[in-house]
Amino acid sequence: MRTELDTSATGEQTLTVRTRDGDVRGHVDGGVYAWKGIPYASAGVARRFREALAPEPWEGELDCRDFGPTAPQAKAIQVPMEPGIGADEDCLSVNVWAPRPDGTPRPVMVWIHGGAYCVGSASQRLYDGRRLAELGDLVVVTLNYRLGVLGFLDLSSFSDGDRHFETNVGLRDQVVALEWVRESIAAFGGDPGNVTLFGESSGAGSVTTLMTSPRAEGLFHRAIAQSSPATSVYGADRAASVAARYLELVGVDAADADRLFELPLEDLISAGDTLLGTVSTSVPGTLAMAPVVDGDLVPRYPVSAFRKGFAHRIPLIIGTNKDEASLFRLSRSPIMPVTSDAVNQMFTAIAADHPNLPAIRVADIISAYPDWSKTSGALAVSTDAAFRMPCLWIADAHSRHSPTWVYRFDQATPMLRAARVGATHATELPYVFGTFGAFAPDPTFWLGGRKVALEVSGRMQRRWLAFARYGVPAALDASKHWAPYREEGRATLLIDKTDTLASDPDRGLREAWGDRVMAFR
Repeated sequence: MRTELDTSATGEQTLTVRTRDGDVRGHVDGGVYAWKGIPYASAGVARRFREALAPEPWEGELDCRDFGPTAPQAKAIQVPMEPGIGADEDCLSVNVWAPRPDGTPRPVMVWIHGGAYCVGSASQRLYDGRRLAELGDLVVVTLNYRLGVLGFLDLSSFSDGDRHFETNVGLRDQVVALEWVRESIAAFGGDPGNVTLFGESSGAGSVTTLMTSPRAEGLFHRAIAQSSPATSVYGADRAASVAARYLELVGVDAADADRLFELPLEDLISAGDTLLGTVSTSVPGTLAMAPVVDGDLVPRYPVSAFRKGFAHRIPLIIGTNKDEASLFRLSRSPIMPVTSDAVNQMFTAIAADHPNLPAIRVADIISAYPDWSKTSGALAVSTDAAFRMPCLWIADAHSRHSPTWVYRFDQATPMLRAARVGATHATELPYVFGTFGAFAPDPTFWLGGRKVALEVSGRMQRRWLAFARYGVPAALDASKHWAPYREEGRATLLIDKTDTLASDPDRGLREAWGDRVMAFR
């Protein structure tokens, strides 16, 4: 594969590499080069609700100065996006940051963004890969994939004859992107045999799900799951009922489901927004659109697959944030229950779905939260139901055969503590990417704390980068040694102003939940 360095008439250095589909021209970005908006697959209207195809090869050089379009997505949940970047169904692109290739293959880190499977984009400033690529002397890839109705609404129950709806379209996009990495990343100086897949929230849920997918085996060799909602993967019957409700909202009869291939995009997204609110309100703690066990790409519920030893046997870092749910209280999001009434509603729905589940188990769980009837207690229950317990269940299972490290992110700046937000969901992201100030305005340091935050960020970055390069998350300095997680000790790194290693820090809650509650979600 060809690489070509060029200096334009304006004096700007560019670097052209030859990929599987054609030549792409990157531009200097700090100490590395960046290629933005490289098509890795084609998923326009013609591939709606179906697996993407390889893009048409192009002639000449594709100038990769700008990000590609974002995936069409829910408007009911707002996330900060870069101005001037529109949305399009043909949204499947990757962004690459890499040092100039020198003949030595470098480790590769591939990022899957979060956003409840219905919002977000790889072009968000929060996920800028430049600093990780510079600091780690490696290649960073971020990717777009289809979201919400177009990516995670399972309409396969309406397939009939020539009318075919595929399952887990968004996950299939991610697999195709990883296949592109395997085939093309060497041109950027990356090692296709040393790929670390990492993600946060639904991006981390994608990571833990792909770790159980036979089709994804061998496409990545290490994994980092930050706040994975690993149990938010649903069965075919539930998916079919959600899809039927969606058809009602969009005004399409089941017999005419093929009309969905032709309806205006705006109508599809609008009905998806309504569906999102309806499902999350009626059954708190669940998502309208999420991965589905289809017997194909996702053959088993991921947590169950981990327990039975079917997950890919690769090194894993997995962890959660101390105050995950407070973000959802602040944003008034219906996705997670943040009041005692909503928590009760969640458990009632669980009992209805699982009549054979002993009632005493729910009572045991609630008794472990003395203030559960208050907002703080409800938030704690939500945090553990959605994130912390699934993390520990996966860690227990995976550590029986593969190197596993568990963390809990406790760091919060004075402003976030004063606002009673704490180390909430997603607050670790700027620490990992070194992208403080990605939002405007950013209140993070309004009451100080920048020096400490930068020190914490440095430690996290060094650990993540060492893991990507060597398979061990050593900070490569005088930082606290991070011992692997094993069931007999459950060593957990508590990431804060100073890192500490604790043995089973959530023991009481873990024992109250037990391991049978996996069937809840």
